[in-house]
Amino acid sequence: MWAGNRDFVRGYPVATKRALRAILKADDLCTSDPAGAAKRLVEGRFTPAREEYVMQALRDIPYDKWREYDAEDTIRFYALRLHDVGFIKSSPQKIIADGTDWRFLDELKRELKA
Repeated sequence: MWAGNRDFVRGYPVATKRALRAILKADDLCTSDPAGAAKRLVEGRFTPAREEYVMQALRDIPYDKWREYDAEDTIRFYALRLHDVGFIKSSPQKIIADGTDWRFLDELKRELKA
């Protein structure tokens, strides 16, 4: 799930799209070459774990599922659960209408089709 400051996203749409594109491309890299991604993570000292453990984690995490999941359904599902237990007062429809903008994700899904 991605979240961004509303003022930043509105003020810097190009930077927002570039950041989201970089993350989605990294997801694709983790899916297509987990060994190479694990090696880069260990060599760059982003993790203290051994390369074999990192590679296993990259294989187990479903990085390629972002293309299949419906982000709006996910927001609706969790907002409904949070509303049901009283954690939030807004309805899921209001949260989606007021707090989401799917333009960047929709554009990048088309752009990054495999």
